[in-house]
Amino acid sequence: MTLHAVLSASSSHRWLNCPPSARYEQEFPDETSPYAEEGTQAHALAERLLRSRLGKAEVPPEDSPREMREAVGRYVDAVLSSVTRPGDTYLEQRVDITPWVPHGFGTSDAVTFNGRELRIYDLKYGQGVPVSAEENPQLRLYALGALHTIGWLYEVDSISATIVQPRLDSISEECMSVPDLLAWGETVKAVARIAWAGGGEFHAGEHCRFCRARHVCRARAEQNLDLARWDFRRPADLTPGEIADILTRGQDLQHWLSGLQEYALGTALQGTVYLGWKVVEGKSNRRYADEPEMLRLLLAREDVDALAPRSLIGIPAMEKALGKEVYAQLVKPHVVKPPGKPTLVPESDKREPINTAALDFEEEAH
Repeated sequence: MTLHAVLSASSSHRWLNCPPSARYEQEFPDETSPYAEEGTQAHALAERLLRSRLGKAEVPPEDSPREMREAVGRYVDAVLSSVTRPGDTYLEQRVDITPWVPHGFGTSDAVTFNGRELRIYDLKYGQGVPVSAEENPQLRLYALGALHTIGWLYEVDSISATIVQPRLDSISEECMSVPDLLAWGETVKAVARIAWAGGGEFHAGEHCRFCRARHVCRARAEQNLDLARWDFRRPADLTPGEIADILTRGQDLQHWLSGLQEYALGTALQGTVYLGWKVVEGKSNRRYADEPEMLRLLLAREDVDALAPRSLIGIPAMEKALGKEVYAQLVKPHVVKPPGKPTLVPESDKREPINTAALDFEEEAH
């Protein structure tokens, strides 16, 4: 079981900007996604490859996708470029940041000591946007933690923090002196104490992106709904600066609304009622239930070349080519229309609502 600190280094960008979010999001379950699982797999591969290259483990079997091996390989090369002695390299190193953050800790992907320099490496496997190492609180806390946890074994003068995003061909680095890093750490203490106590004011911003409470946070809703103040302004009356601000915040509004719709759909399927809204079956396309069987039936026809010379044509085209009567006799019995994905719509929508209680029963049966 993996433990997560309330004030972790990886979530520091969030709780430093919005202190009460640290406690608030504990009320919501952990989230997972195919992208997160892919990132976990990439980190595990990176550790295995590094241990192998450093002579700390056997060569790992080639059981990962080629694209992942190539991308992770670029991160591995970046780490190894600073290694002078394998014994001075620490992989998946848990670091203690409690001198600055109450009950805080984190796990750094790689820590190396090269002469009098401490180097922190962070692999970000996603293909979202480039992340800068400049003034990055996560990496700075990793560096503080590494100094506190294992730095006493070395004489360290400077810190180098590097973020490698191989799929974006991006490498970002920040260099600091130890005194400057320690001075920054002092500025964190007061905010960390407030966040640990659940105090402070909510503040919405781009740091909300991965907050587990982002869908229901009132501060984020108010920030996005603030765009309504432009409702009665014509575009020609807006300054370029105002338009740029609206476009930027409009993107955040779209992300927020999309996430809110997803959250509302999920809770509606579990029985929550939203006044004026209902869950219906979304659109779906017809498909052949058994394509080989359908091809066999068509191959028996004299005009088969016009219908399916190499593979089955689409159902609408098939219906048009055969005519409604022949289509109904020959093809329709072999066509299925799967249920559409549940969709939350206004009550004015003409589709019949889905029986969410029946869905609950079906899930329990499985």
